[in-house]
Amino acid sequence: MKIKGCIFDLDGVIVDTAKYHYLAWKELAEKLGFNFSEKDNEKLKGVSRMHSLDILLETGKKDFDKKTKLKFAENKNKKYLEYILKMTPEEILPGVIDFLEDLQNKNIKIALGSASKNAMTILNRLKLKNYFEIVIDGTKVSKAKPDPEVFLKAAEELKVKPGECIVFEDAEAGIEAAINGKFKCVGIGSPKTLSKADYVISNFKNITFDDIIKQL
Repeated sequence: MKIKGCIFDLDGVIVDTAKYHYLAWKELAEKLGFNFSEKDNEKLKGVSRMHSLDILLETGKKDFDKKTKLKFAENKNKKYLEYILKMTPEEILPGVIDFLEDLQNKNIKIALGSASKNAMTILNRLKLKNYFEIVIDGTKVSKAKPDPEVFLKAAEELKVKPGECIVFEDAEAGIEAAINGKFKCVGIGSPKTLSKADYVISNFKNITFDDIIKQL
């Protein structure tokens, strides 16, 4: 079947904002009087904000009531937003713009499918918004990956079938979401971690759409 569309996750595929989440959580931990290391932070990957807070508090052997925890989570998000509002196009991951331009030149439809509620803010900061015909973010979906909702909505709005789309993902849950939605899937990262993907690349540097198609 001919590929007519490509759907991209945001964090770890287009840009790396994970470092900003870590800095915001680390700052909260320091205010509460304990250290939160990058190793500790590994436990938060793919975890919701409130569950992440619980893990952080457990690390520091702290406990608070629900109202206080909600305040902490809100403050963490404000700090994260401060960081991403300073982002520049230099933070776009290697090869991404060349790949998006290659897709445009080949008339392939392009969508973003991300759980982030800050996706539009990040795209605008990176000056990437014009590359994406459709943006489905955390404000438009209710189910988290590995549920395929975010990708199915993107395909629907692009007016293409899942089997005519390639999903680009860097996380296991995202790969599973693509599989569950009957999409072709390309992993960005480690072949060992993303072994369920149809094909895996380390990044988009020197990669063309034709290179991808040959492997699917």
